[in-house]
Amino acid sequence: MPKIKTNRAAAKRFKRTGSGKYAYSKSFSSHILTKKSRKRKRTLRKRHVIDKSNMKELRLLLPNG
Repeated sequence: MPKIKTNRAAAKRFKRTGSGKYAYSKSFSSHILTKKSRKRKRTLRKRHVIDKSNMKELRLLLPNG
């Protein structure tokens, strides 16, 4: 039986938290920041946790992580 490979694209985007959930950073935070509100930019800086409905698919993409 061959080893299960990790999806490298997903591995670069998601990190596992201590409790076993997956965290990711939001997009649209790198440039064209002048038209975005202060609140929006502050929220984009934070790490967000994956929703429960997407957890099963992410576990298939990251079997070893």
